[in-house]
Amino acid sequence: MSAAWSDTQRSDAFRYRASTDAGAMIEGVVRAPSREAALRTLRGQQLWPVEVTAASPVRVVAASRIPFAGAAARRRAVAQWTRTVATLLDAGAPMERALGVAEAQAADTPMRDPALAIRRAVQGGASLADSMQLQTAVFSGLHSGVVRAGEASGALSASLDTLAGYLEEDEALRAQLAGALLYPAMMAVVASVGVLILLLFVVPRFSTLLADLGGTLPLSTRILVALGSAVTHGWWIAALLVGAGIIVTRVSLASPASTLAWHARRLQIPFTGAIERGMVTARFTRALGLMLKGGMPLLPALRLATTGVANRALAASLEQSTQKVMRGDRLADSLAGTLTPMALQLLAVGEESGRLGDLALRAAVGQESDVRRSLRTVAALLEPGLIIVFGAIVGFVALAMLQAIYAVNAGM
Repeated sequence: MSAAWSDTQRSDAFRYRASTDAGAMIEGVVRAPSREAALRTLRGQQLWPVEVTAASPVRVVAASRIPFAGAAARRRAVAQWTRTVATLLDAGAPMERALGVAEAQAADTPMRDPALAIRRAVQGGASLADSMQLQTAVFSGLHSGVVRAGEASGALSASLDTLAGYLEEDEALRAQLAGALLYPAMMAVVASVGVLILLLFVVPRFSTLLADLGGTLPLSTRILVALGSAVTHGWWIAALLVGAGIIVTRVSLASPASTLAWHARRLQIPFTGAIERGMVTARFTRALGLMLKGGMPLLPALRLATTGVANRALAASLEQSTQKVMRGDRLADSLAGTLTPMALQLLAVGEESGRLGDLALRAAVGQESDVRRSLRTVAALLEPGLIIVFGAIVGFVALAMLQAIYAVNAGM
């Protein structure tokens, strides 16, 4: 078995970033024989590790490599593994048996090697959370943090069950987005290929025929012939411009400041900006509710939930909100302007009633429903819009050809 993600990382010292129960982020160095031991030491000090790296790393090749697979396949495999372990633990099976069954089920999935590495680490005395935290290729700090909270509260199976639900809902939302855009994207590709075939092959031959016949061509036909000539002889210029545009975009987004600015501008785009904010709100509130229900303190839960936010502008705003909560501000007030109004109202009610975890999860469910409705609306608008646009293009081509034929016949 090829080795990539080391199950153990030998070093005398490890640098760490961790959150205290009060939510403060601290950095330091801890001495331990392995990364796994360093994680246990930090947990013994009532710290929630966010990042632990060897100060002078010397990797010991151990177990785990993820086979080549798409991101969606990896997410589904992780959700299935989590659901299997949760179900078996809830049924009363011992940890060793639950992990063994989950590993067997993951034999033909991207979770094969990580599942084996986790089982071996647990057999060696590590906790499930520490074992998962070592597999950074498949598990984020959110996953291991939820499991760690479940282990601390004695409700590991319930925490895993809720985590599996979170992963499944997240994948379902992604699939909904992909499904809503798949048909319009296919329609755009097919119609674009059809238009290119007309401009590259049909129009040049047609224009050659018209040139042989002579006569004055209608304006629409002259425009069509010019477009066909531009596509036939200038395609390489268009290709260079597209390539240059991609390079310029990547270079301009290479710095954190430009990426932050672009992510902030994305939120201002009509309709799609609201959908992105809604998706971030749904993911953040579900992660927050998940960890609070598992027994994690509010401030560490806020920090871990923020790590799952892909939009840099919203992530920065959430970090600022966490600082406000540390100073004693109410959570809903601190998050104003970052999350959607509906989610803020539910979080405010949760704070007042002492049911913040439950109401955060309810906010996630409601927000996901709103996102799905918005996606259906986008799909409903895109499909007829694309039909109209490409129908108009094909109609213009047909009209230009017919007008040219009528003009030639009239001249003859």
